[in-house]
Formats: sequence, C-alpha cells, structure tokens
Amino acid sequence: MAVLKPFRGLRPPATLVGELSTPPYDVVSAAEAREKALGKEKSFFHISRPEVGLAEGVDEHSEEVYREGTRQLAKFLKNGWLVHDALPAYYAYRQKMGSHVQTGLVAAASVAAYDKGLIKKHELTRADKEDDRTRHIEALLANDEPVFLTYRRRAQIDELMNEATESSPAFNFQAEDGVTHTFWVVEAALNARLEQAFVDVPSLYIADGHHRSAAASRVRTRLAEQGKGGAGRDFFLTVVFPHNQMQILPYNRLVRDLAGYDPQTLAVRLRDQFEVSVGNAKEPSQPHHFGMYLDGRWFRLVARPGSFDNTPLGVLDVSILQANLLGPLLGIKDPRTDGRIGFVGGIRGLGELERRVNSEEYRVAFALHATSLDQLMAIADANAIMPPKSTWFEPKLRSGLVLHPFE
Repeated sequence: MAVLKPFRGLRPPATLVGELSTPPYDVVSAAEAREKALGKEKSFFHISRPEVGLAEGVDEHSEEVYREGTRQLAKFLKNGWLVHDALPAYYAYRQKMGSHVQTGLVAAASVAAYDKGLIKKHELTRADKEDDRTRHIEALLANDEPVFLTYRRRAQIDELMNEATESSPAFNFQAEDGVTHTFWVVEAALNARLEQAFVDVPSLYIADGHHRSAAASRVRTRLAEQGKGGAGRDFFLTVVFPHNQMQILPYNRLVRDLAGYDPQTLAVRLRDQFEVSVGNAKEPSQPHHFGMYLDGRWFRLVARPGSFDNTPLGVLDVSILQANLLGPLLGIKDPRTDGRIGFVGGIRGLGELERRVNSEEYRVAFALHATSLDQLMAIADANAIMPPKSTWFEPKLRSGLVLHPFE
C-alpha cells in the first residue's frame, strides 16, 4: 500500500516564515509559549498553543482553548499569513545545526498504515496527552505539526531527494536557536517515483510524535462518524528522514533524594553492579558507561558484564540504569510517574546537571550515552516498548512551515 502521498499544503509566505514559525508545542511550557508569543500576533503558537491568546490561568484542555485554535487558524487564513498551495505536493525539509545536516521528505502518511503497524512505534502514550492532541486536531480539521519518522536509508531515495533539492527553496532562514531551516516544494515530476520508492520500504519508524500519531488514528474514526474531514482525515502530517542522518542525544536523569543513603554509602552500594571511579565532567564515550554527579564530584560508572539482560531492551543504557540503580537503590519504581525523578535532554549539556544538583533541587544526576537508531528500530521491530525518555532528537522540527488541512 502507498504509505506516503503528496498533499495540498497550507504554508506561510516566505516573507513571514521566520516571524511566524515556532518550536514544537511540546518542547515549551504554556508559560514559555505565552512569553514567546507576547506581542506577536503572527506567532504560530496562537494555533499550536492557543491558550497564549487567552487569560492567564485558563485550563489548557478547556473547550475554550480548542475553539481559540480554530478561530486563530481562520484569522491566519483570512489575513494571508497562511496560504493554500494550488496543487498537492511533496516537500523537502533540510535542517542544519552546526555541522549536522539532515534532509527529510514532508508527506501525508496513511493512518491505515499506522493502524496496521507499517509505521512502527516504540513508546507508550499518555491518555491525557493523546486526548489533548485528538481534540486539538479535530478542532482545526488539520494537522498543524508533523510527526518525525525515520527509515533504514536507501540509495534510491537519497538520489530522489538530491533531485528534489536542486531547485531554489521556498524558504531558507535561521531560527533564534541558530538552526537553519530550508524548505522546497518538490517538482510534481518526482511524485510518482517518490511514492513508489517508499512503497518498497518495509517499515517506517516513529522517532518523535507518538501522541500525534495515536491522535491521528482517533481523529480519523471520530471525523468519519461525524461525516467531516473528507479523504484528508485518512492521513497525517509527517517528515521522514533516513536513519543515517538522524542525531540522537542522551536523555539524562536526576533524582531529588538519595532514598536515605549518604553519598559515601551509596557509592559503595553501587559497586555490586558497576565499576566505580572518580571521574571528570565528560559525556560517557560508549554504551554501558555513565557519569554520576554526586556531592560536588563526578564519578564514572561502568556496568559490570553479566549485570544486565542481553536483549534489545536489556542492553539499553536507560534500562541498565533503571534496573541496577534507580529502582533497587533509589526506589524509582516507575520513572513514568514518580515525581522524584527529572529528565534533561542532552542538548543542555552536563553543566545543567551540575547546576540543578548544586542548587539542591536534586541530590544526584546521571549522564548517559545516547540510544542509537539501530537500537530504536530493533525494539520497534520486536513490538517492544522503550523506557520513558529514552531518546532526545536534535534538531527539533520547526512548526508552522506547512500544515496538512483535511478539507
């Protein structure tokens, strides 16, 4: 089946894209989004986080917020801040973050393919977040933010993407975080070849956007019952990158207390499962190596051979840390729900871990080696679920570059 297809996108004029586009809705809090959108009526947060235009303290999940998103989308259309493309198209999207460059295909992905497991997941979703995105998408009758997909790289698709990016881009701008975003409308002559090339790809994998994917499936059912959304409800907005261009950073951990241990006793107890030495503030250089910041010092922890299961899940560093330290020693039984644990994306560096421990907000921090794409895909292929907060992808997809309207 055709998993991906071109669509008639809804995009800002090139003169507005830098002003209008924003970070994704889920990497900022409501307060941060409100601050970033202050005095900026063209900010895409008015659509992706509609509460920014309402009174402070409004319930982010109230019907008023979803209605405001619908109102703002209509306003953007009326003012020409978003404009429908004349014809369905694929789009190419390139991001440059320092020396790292990745180029993906922007396409509408089949909800049926997701439901059948051809678009594979590796995370559990939370009901409240899934409900929120379902109501948000249903109110807009559009996908306003893409799901981040990946696939095992193919030379044929690389060649097609090279052709797709030979023309002048529709957008090219640098965002406030220094990431450069370049966006092309792919020539229609490539459509059939791109579609067929992806038919031959056995699986696509969700890198980021599990809640948006699950919501797309629910929206399809709900809109069908209401007779709304047309054929557009059967697809959702995605950007698809080859696995060899993806960049995963570690997702580090902090814990608020030592579960009754003093630092010296904890360091001794760790030796049952880890080789422990006083280290320095360096990112772990290889799997099964960890940094621990405790009592003003960095330690290096190396998981002892045989201390973890040799399975796709068991060899993950997040699994080893949870099974051999966070659970049995610090009492973090469920990192998904335990309020004593915190998570920090590797983009913030080890200095952020030191800062939070030195401030006494947390007592101990753990720096991890990044999960690999091969590990992620192996777990998805096994229909297994990764522990929460296992991957942090950078750069993040910019929101507001293109929307997928249903009608």
